Amino acid sequence: MVSSLPQSQEQVKNQDSQKLKRIRHTCAHIMAMAVQEIWKGTHVAIGPVTETGFFYDFDCPVSITPDDLSKIEASMRRIIKKNLPIIREEVKREEIRSEITALDEPYKLDILNRIPEGEIITRYYIGSPDTAKPDSSLFVAETLPAKQYWWDLCAGPHVHFTGEINPNAFALLNLAGAYWQGDETKPQLQRIYGTAWETKEELQAYLKQTEEALRRDHRKIGQELNLFSIQEEAGGGLVFWHPKGAAIRYQIEDYWRKAHLDADYQLLYTPHVANLDLWKTSGHYDFYRESMFDSMDIEKQAYQIKPMNCPFHVLTYKNQPHSYRELPLRWAELGTVYRYERSGALHGLMRVRGFTQDDAHIFCLPNQIANEILGVLNLTEKILSDFGFQNYEVNLSTRPNKSVGEDEVWELATDALVSALNTKGWKYVVDEGGGAFYGPKIDIKIQDAIGRLWQCSTIQVDFNLPERFDMEYVAADGIKKLPIMIHRAIFGSLERFFGILIENYAGDFPLWLAPIQVRLLPVSDEVLGYAETVAQDLKKAGLRVEVDNTSERLGKLIRTAEVEKIPVFGVVGKREVETNTLSVRTRKSGDLGVLDVSDLISRLQEVILAKTVI
Repeated sequence: MVSSLPQSQEQVKNQDSQKLKRIRHTCAHIMAMAVQEIWKGTHVAIGPVTETGFFYDFDCPVSITPDDLSKIEASMRRIIKKNLPIIREEVKREEIRSEITALDEPYKLDILNRIPEGEIITRYYIGSPDTAKPDSSLFVAETLPAKQYWWDLCAGPHVHFTGEINPNAFALLNLAGAYWQGDETKPQLQRIYGTAWETKEELQAYLKQTEEALRRDHRKIGQELNLFSIQEEAGGGLVFWHPKGAAIRYQIEDYWRKAHLDADYQLLYTPHVANLDLWKTSGHYDFYRESMFDSMDIEKQAYQIKPMNCPFHVLTYKNQPHSYRELPLRWAELGTVYRYERSGALHGLMRVRGFTQDDAHIFCLPNQIANEILGVLNLTEKILSDFGFQNYEVNLSTRPNKSVGEDEVWELATDALVSALNTKGWKYVVDEGGGAFYGPKIDIKIQDAIGRLWQCSTIQVDFNLPERFDMEYVAADGIKKLPIMIHRAIFGSLERFFGILIENYAGDFPLWLAPIQVRLLPVSDEVLGYAETVAQDLKKAGLRVEVDNTSERLGKLIRTAEVEKIPVFGVVGKREVETNTLSVRTRKSGDLGVLDVSDLISRLQEVILAKTVI
């Protein structure tokens, strides 16, 4: 449920998402059944549901091609139309192990071995399990329809019959390679992606959105506009910001700093590495070790490149004693962190190994939580709105089964989050038990120009780090107590947010963000001197401007400016030189006519200040 601000608070339980989850999960199984029917000897791996569909990984004796997808779809539709039952069965570990071994399904065996002892093991059948035999093949021939079945180890959920799936509301989308368990040392499998919906109309709408998403792909646009690159020579997942991309980043950072200073935050800068013991104290070494790079040895001490900024802010707090009168303290940092991601998981700017978080931490009293959360929501709304995002999905995640902290503190913090959301009038979805082990949280997903949701902003209350680090303040009664710590990020990371911006605007950034705001197009070398003088005047006014001195014909100069998505371009000819003017055109509004240079500067400055388009 996407909430458009401001609206009254409403708790939403999205039953449709659960129904779609069942449909998609069953579609994944049906796809695997179809693949094993078509290519005998295929081994199946995993087949989970994704946000908009499903996939399955296969170890297949042939290379599946895009042309094969229609063949698989046809087989899937035949299975759906038979309206076969989907049956759940609890199984005993050793019995199912013997059956899997007889079927020669190594990936199923690996999955079974990863299921903890004592946990219930289930499998789901497509078709009747009554006829199943340990030594039979996974798919029984079409000539024996009464005995046709297929199964996989699975926790569910699924629909009850294959006929509940609309045969015209699913599609197989594309192929990819995937290492088993994401480990490059293990076999590479063939992955087939698909999507499924309740109706044909929903499928068509999604496919149209997907086509538009491909057109807006930030990797493609980033290369076309020369904004950034991922240099494999330096290692995967590391972003190189080119001059135009860096110009946009500068605007984002400059805006971010001013917005935070206006909201009474103070700015911090902290190191990139620290003694490994710091990460053991914070708990990251125990709970986050798989996502941390290996430590390095410096003078016989282990140092760790930072995956988080939080412990550094905690140490800054602990550097001197604090009184309740000083709280709340609001500290913000654009801090670059490094996290280990497998190469198969890397994806442009969206999934990288080094990125800059717009981190902030608030240290406050228990009775200040609600006001501080409200302040964060207000700041989040302002910043996201200024970048063009008006619609959000808001989730409130409450205490999980495994957690730290007293019940009364959890209740106080959760009530404070609810109070802040109610005061804002925002709709939200309650995710029962979805909070972090150290406190409840609010997550905000932004809706882009083509309706996709992106997880960006998060606000988390933390009772854990203050206790781990023995943080304290002197209360009004003179007793030393633990402060409440609030973690929050609005962009999430600059890299990922930049990728979202590229796709939201399809590279056609609003004037205030555009790397080149004005391009001057001299029609001949005679007027080049005047164009350079005007460019200097525009630069002095704070505008980002360049002169195209390539000596091309005017038509080619205009087309180039449009392809490069320059918001404003001014044609310079003899008449413009004589009248000290420019003939101005914009990408959005077309021809603005002949303008005095001073008038153009005033108009552009107004548009930039208002963060609108011209």
